[in-house]
Amino acid sequence: MLALISTVLLLFQFLLIARALLDWSTVLAGPSMPGSFRDRAIRVVHTVTEPVLAPVRKILPPVRFGAVGIDLSFIVVFAVVVLLQAII
Repeated sequence: MLALISTVLLLFQFLLIARALLDWSTVLAGPSMPGSFRDRAIRVVHTVTEPVLAPVRKILPPVRFGAVGIDLSFIVVFAVVVLLQAII
């Protein structure tokens, strides 16, 4: 049972990393073309990760540094996943 939980946490951690990379690809390369691979990947990753990140984001809104915002919910959720993996 613990192996299954550990595997799910690892997959979720990979999805969080994919979300960060895809979000940065949007920042650096601009929006993706509708229906493109990147667009589909962004929608899938956001669909899976947003239900976990949204409640944390309500408690910890993004911190603004001028025009830049840092999403603390992502950092907190990622740290919790890593901590849970270490415990298991």
